[in-house]
Amino acid sequence: MIVFRRLSIHLIVVIATLTLIGCSGSSSSLRYNNDDKTEKSEENTDTRYASQNNQSIDDTSIVFDNEIPEYQDPSDLPEDESKIDLTALMKNLDQKSSGSDADALISTKREVMLMEIIKYMDTPYKYGGNSLNGIDCSAFTQNVYQSAWMLTLNRSARDQYQQGIVIEDRNELEFGDLVFFNTRKRVKPGHVGIYIGDNLFAHASSKNGVTISSLDHDYYNKRYMGARRIEEE
Repeated sequence: MIVFRRLSIHLIVVIATLTLIGCSGSSSSLRYNNDDKTEKSEENTDTRYASQNNQSIDDTSIVFDNEIPEYQDPSDLPEDESKIDLTALMKNLDQKSSGSDADALISTKREVMLMEIIKYMDTPYKYGGNSLNGIDCSAFTQNVYQSAWMLTLNRSARDQYQQGIVIEDRNELEFGDLVFFNTRKRVKPGHVGIYIGDNLFAHASSKNGVTISSLDHDYYNKRYMGARRIEEE
């Protein structure tokens, strides 16, 4: 009987010990799991904040992001522009031809592009527009280049600014060169047109629709960013 009691007491002690060990192990496991979750939570938090920080950086660099709608960052193009006589301009261009085959080809290319530009004259401005019912500046240059010279331009003014050969000196501008302007606060360049000679360029103005303007105009002179020459590959 005494032996049985001792065995019972011993068994109870063993069971109690195992129970304590089991609880301790379970508690330890839960604690470390919690720590793991905490660490993961902290990692996720760091990742989240890192993402927010990166977003913040992107928000800063978005100054040059063409995806900003123009109604959020409108151009302030001038309204006080004189009408240009395209007929006189075309005669002036013809007079510059010396009669050689090369000049005749150049003259023909100019005429084809000028006729395409004339087709769009007075078309109303429409941001995102791409037709005679309404068109924006980069769609205008893109359509004219494609129809007149079978050359493909990128869709946005900013992307067109990355194409072609850089023209450093305004005195070296030639007919058909793309000219760019800083007209918006957050998107640069904000505007593009096509140089047509005599310091004039054709473009889709947000104030006047498709029109001809002068680089000598105070507004465009101050905001001129540069030019690109697009050539056949």
